[in-house]
Amino acid sequence: MTLWQKLTAKPDLQQTLRADHRLARTLTTRDLIALGIGAVIGTGIFILPGTVAATTSGPGIMLAFVLAAIVCSLAAMCYAEFASTLPVAGSAYAYGNVVFGQIFGWIIGWALILEYMLAVAAVSTSFAAYFASLLAGFHLHLPQALSGAFDPTQGTYVNLVAVLVVLLIGLMLSRGMQTSMAVNRAMVAVKLLIIGVFIVVGLFYVQPANWHPFLPFGAKGVLAGASLVFFAYLGFDAVSASAPEVKNPQKTLPRGIIGTLIIATVLYVAVAIVLTGMVHYTRLDVADPVAFALTAIHHRGLAGFISLGALAGMFTMMVTMIYSSSRLVYAIGRDGLLPTWFGAVRHQLPENALWTVTIIIAIMGGLVPLTALVNLVNIGTLIAFAFVSIGIIPLRRHPELQNDGFKVPGYPVVPVLSFLFCLLLMSQLGATTWLMSLVWFGVGMVIYFGYGFRHGK
Repeated sequence: MTLWQKLTAKPDLQQTLRADHRLARTLTTRDLIALGIGAVIGTGIFILPGTVAATTSGPGIMLAFVLAAIVCSLAAMCYAEFASTLPVAGSAYAYGNVVFGQIFGWIIGWALILEYMLAVAAVSTSFAAYFASLLAGFHLHLPQALSGAFDPTQGTYVNLVAVLVVLLIGLMLSRGMQTSMAVNRAMVAVKLLIIGVFIVVGLFYVQPANWHPFLPFGAKGVLAGASLVFFAYLGFDAVSASAPEVKNPQKTLPRGIIGTLIIATVLYVAVAIVLTGMVHYTRLDVADPVAFALTAIHHRGLAGFISLGALAGMFTMMVTMIYSSSRLVYAIGRDGLLPTWFGAVRHQLPENALWTVTIIIAIMGGLVPLTALVNLVNIGTLIAFAFVSIGIIPLRRHPELQNDGFKVPGYPVVPVLSFLFCLLLMSQLGATTWLMSLVWFGVGMVIYFGYGFRHGK
């Protein structure tokens, strides 16, 4: 066997499909949509519609969200077909492994590890900041030493709240999926209630004159806005990580992925319509545009209510991403590209992978300043999207794979279009982001050739 043949070796398909039989199948369509909404609708819904309207799109921000959703739906349909055909743990990593071979699966998996862990660590620090401001409202304050990442010059040593919230979610997930999903559904319901209250209250204060001019930056502003808000939709891909724990995955997974995107689009557009109707877009370039708009119409009490929605949004996002990253690390360990200890299952849960992921994220969120690294989340996501999109073509041609569930309409045009849009968005990322990602993938290649290449099953 040549080096290239070994690098692109594909796993035994029947063995892959049977590999996750020890995980409990308990999740329903409702659970998946709650997971998806938990990941996609975070604090961004309270910030992006205002700031992007003020700086880039004007009231046309509502069209920017629709355009971004259309582009995102191309990748979502590709994920849905893969999830229907290959209901296995590991999401895009497993898909790449089966249709492209081991080295490509590893690259996708390494990109997703970066996406999930960095995203949660960054959100945990935002959660801590919101929580601190909530405590300040009751005249309570954490000691300076426990309020930020390790920086002795600023008097901060650990972000205690960021560490504790990540460990709490890890503990919750270790209690089993039924308990975790019940808590997650409740938090998603709180978040949706708060968004709904804002939309209903705000509708009474909408002044159509605020929507003029509708396209102050022209069509170019809508396109630029779409490229910015595209990243607000990221997270629906995490739904596919739940495949081996889903009842009737061929139907449930596509419904969960596409249902998430539809609901998220409706909510983002509704918030954009109401927000730009309440306050003229030129006044919305502030850190908290939704709270600002409520204060402007003399509903300061509701502005505090929005902070609770933001906390619920960040909590559910972390639940989904910690869950997804633990299943990803479990799948990579199960296949031998990481030590098989990570692929161990106890009490129908991949506990080793779950606690490893939880502890690493807690350390990152508590000790590491993450500001410069957050853009790496986008590149990790887009790499996975690109591989999954173009992977539909070899998936359809695979002699052993039969799919009686969801199939991407407009094949092969839709997968190719999705792939090209991913490349276009990747080209918009800055040079620093690319440089840091090269370092990350360099480390990944060292681990792969040092361990995974020799131990991969």
